[in-house]
Amino acid sequence: MTLSEVHWDHQIPLPKLAPVQAKVTVALVALLCFINSYDGDFVFDDSEAIVNNKDLRPGTPLNNIWHNDFWGTNLSSNSSHKSYRPLTVLTFRLNYLLAGGLHPVGFHVLNIILHAVISALMIDMFAILIGGLAYDEKGRILSRAPKTSLLAALFFAAHPVHTESVAGVVGRADLLCALFFQLSFLTYCKAFHRGSSRHESFSVQWVVVSLLLCAAAMLCKEQGITVLGVNAAFDVLLICNVNVYELSQRLLHRKKPLDVNELLCTGLLSRLALMALGGLSMLYARWQIMGTGPPAFTEVDNPASFAENVFLRIVNYNYYYSLNAWLLLCPWWLCFDWSMGCVPLIKSATDWRMVWLLLLWCVLIGLINQALCSQDSQRRRTLTLGLVLLVVPFLPACNVFFRVGFVIAERVLYLSSAGYCLLLAFSLGQCCCRWTKYRKLLCVSVLAVLCVYIARCALRSHQWRSEQNLFSSALSVCPLNAKVHYNVGKNLADGGNSSAAIKYYREAVRLHPTYIHAMNNLGNILKEQNELLEAEQLLSKAVSIQPDFAAAWMNLGIVQNSLQKFEEAEQSYWNAIRFRKKYPDCYYNLGRLYADQNRHLDALNAWRNATVLKPDHSLAWNNMVILLDNTGNLGQAELIGREALRILPNDHTIMFSLANVLGKQQKYKESEGFFLHALRINPNSASCHGNLAVLYHRWGKLELAKKHYELSLKLDPEAPGTRDNYNMLRRKLDQLKRHTP
Repeated sequence: MTLSEVHWDHQIPLPKLAPVQAKVTVALVALLCFINSYDGDFVFDDSEAIVNNKDLRPGTPLNNIWHNDFWGTNLSSNSSHKSYRPLTVLTFRLNYLLAGGLHPVGFHVLNIILHAVISALMIDMFAILIGGLAYDEKGRILSRAPKTSLLAALFFAAHPVHTESVAGVVGRADLLCALFFQLSFLTYCKAFHRGSSRHESFSVQWVVVSLLLCAAAMLCKEQGITVLGVNAAFDVLLICNVNVYELSQRLLHRKKPLDVNELLCTGLLSRLALMALGGLSMLYARWQIMGTGPPAFTEVDNPASFAENVFLRIVNYNYYYSLNAWLLLCPWWLCFDWSMGCVPLIKSATDWRMVWLLLLWCVLIGLINQALCSQDSQRRRTLTLGLVLLVVPFLPACNVFFRVGFVIAERVLYLSSAGYCLLLAFSLGQCCCRWTKYRKLLCVSVLAVLCVYIARCALRSHQWRSEQNLFSSALSVCPLNAKVHYNVGKNLADGGNSSAAIKYYREAVRLHPTYIHAMNNLGNILKEQNELLEAEQLLSKAVSIQPDFAAAWMNLGIVQNSLQKFEEAEQSYWNAIRFRKKYPDCYYNLGRLYADQNRHLDALNAWRNATVLKPDHSLAWNNMVILLDNTGNLGQAELIGREALRILPNDHTIMFSLANVLGKQQKYKESEGFFLHALRINPNSASCHGNLAVLYHRWGKLELAKKHYELSLKLDPEAPGTRDNYNMLRRKLDQLKRHTP
């Protein structure tokens, strides 16, 4: 196939840059857009995928990443999301090792660099898709549409819908997937090292390398397998120069039989068979890895997939598609989460939102018509490949092949946006050809769009720097989303502003009356504010909705204990333990219940269970020492205290309790050592100074006792008993002075 220069390219209002200059320019724009996210926190999904993911820790066997999902849960577990992305997790682990811990700067910087590299490589990808495959004498890709590919790459680099993928660390999966997607495509092009002549031989080795890179993309994110569809379309349309419209007419009307021999000569069928075999092998391996089958999502995750009938499901799926298209067209209303009422379901054909479905399909049909029927082969090819790049990477998220766990996810548009940017650059090129009088206006419009994109990226990146900004920004976009209100409330509560959090938790429960996590957190805050009856009501409702909600059962037990409903509290604790076998905090609270009822042996057993399940459970250890001390079992209290300090050698609360026990046993020197060690760790503890003073008082070291009584009273003038003990000491000192000759 002989390809000429793209006739509209010279009309694009951009300078013609050398390949290296163009890539550097695009990379710099990408950096400019997202650089202000480099020192952001770990936000939203980062907590589960990174902060709480043990697979990142050096102490966890590296082999675990091949058996666990993206969130660190074993793939065989029913609770696993089945998102198998070991290469992405491996890069997180490398970030952790290089930074020496969970320092978000390194994670963010790598994401920004990856986006810049991907944006620069898009120039080569767009150049091939628009102008065809050609190489210069040095084997480098020769661009026949340098301005159009540069403009499309600039749009891609600065598109605000990418913010979630770049500024959110978990977006690394999309970035790595896109990088290997590009490399797989460019490597596939290498198979035709002499250009795009349909009669030239191809390199099987490069096709195999392309398949391996596709597998790598799939190990970063499942979407990576869609590169096979793009490679196949590229092969058919560019390498073999198949006119899809003519071919379909020939098959439908049987005007002329399909020349299979000609296709065999081009090697197309061999390449398609090789890719099909590779793709099926990857899918089979992926299915085997999933173990227990696909993940089970709830109606909250994807309400359209639970709609009453097929018609409503199809209508709502198409409405979701139109919203995704709108995010590409006008990326102003962006939100970290689009579930839980953010997008109300269409429940009848008379809903006014049906207009958006019709508009979407009118535009798509118009584009498909031009892609198939245009007399201009360049326009036909560019439109077709642009649509392929737009649609094919989106297919795993479209709910057609399987149910997905979201309504809209901006991250999944990262690759599809490349197709949109190609079509947008093509459209501007056509406008420049037709409306030469308005070329300056079009140039200003292009610059304006890029400036708006860059400004929107900077603003959105700033919102992704902290959870407070991120969650608050969503309130105006999705005011009906219960999860948005829940996350704002949780962020406020975690920051110590529980009173303000109540408002958002209440709104979350109002919007979604069965939102058990909002009920649980609201119940906890009300418990702390001593509004026990309402807290009990909320927590009881939560466990009635989801009977295996262990955390709510435990919190309900705490509230019932405070209400002195001891039997009900005990039953609630045991329900929590029944649904979560390894629940040390619940055993700890159960021990407190038994201690309140003077069931000392049961309390000790419960706290011992807590320390077995969680050896560093400081409160359980300390309570055992205190209980044994209070009941006169000083020897056993000493043994428990020493055992605890072997595990928690720097826990000043256990040192304090053990020092008290040793003091009562008249082991003054050893007791003094523990008191002083505790004070080195926590020098402002009034109770520790006070009890050390009592020890010195008993020991006869009266001046030291006086010193620590005074320090205790300075830190806490109302410390119980300390003032009386201090006055007693002063009287004794006065008596000694009077009797001293």
